[in-house]
Amino acid sequence: MRINKYIASCGVASRRKAEELIISGRVTINGELITELSTTVDETKDIVEVDGVPINQEEKKVYILLNKPEGYITTVKDQFDRPSVLDILKDVDERVYPVGRLDYETSGLLILTNDGDLTYKLTHPKHEVEKTYLAMVNGIITPEEKRRFENGLQIEDYTTAKAKLKIVKVNEEKNYSVCKITIHEGRNRQVRKMCKAINHPVRNLRRIQMGRINIRGLEVGEYRNLTDEEVAYLKTVK
Repeated sequence: MRINKYIASCGVASRRKAEELIISGRVTINGELITELSTTVDETKDIVEVDGVPINQEEKKVYILLNKPEGYITTVKDQFDRPSVLDILKDVDERVYPVGRLDYETSGLLILTNDGDLTYKLTHPKHEVEKTYLAMVNGIITPEEKRRFENGLQIEDYTTAKAKLKIVKVNEEKNYSVCKITIHEGRNRQVRKMCKAINHPVRNLRRIQMGRINIRGLEVGEYRNLTDEEVAYLKTVK
């Protein structure tokens, strides 16, 4: 690749500005000063520096929506050698990371990306991105328990923020309720702990939505790239 094109691909400057940098003697390749515009770079081996600072090609940003199955961790690996969600992404060449976490037993919506700025934004508490879950819990939830859940619960050493709980289905014979739960915090196993705090432990939990992004049309274990519109939306989340 020609040196001016390489510098531009690293996001340092436009090709025309890169030519000025080269001519003015501000660029080196493997420690050697370069002033010829026709010089080429092997982007896999050569070390290019501008003003003594190494530069690298900008990594292609990837945004993936996965319908996570149960039985997968959302970290790269763990001490028990359990399968990771990264094992599912067979045709993704870029190194991506989950935005937040879903615990081992929980299925559903998981976004993975190599965009660190977006990851920080979506996981920082101040941005309050709503996450919606479908939960099957033991027992029949009473109006008082629903009120307590929505107004905040004392969990370990903190009180949860206000949440939403909508009863979707009740089965008195089999003694369970199905409910839609929406929170904007992301503490470890928070939905499970909240349900347990009102004496209705979770039997099954699935995240179905994050902000306006949902997993409709994705079977468990399937994934797709987020659309440009979906990425743009996530970047504008307040």
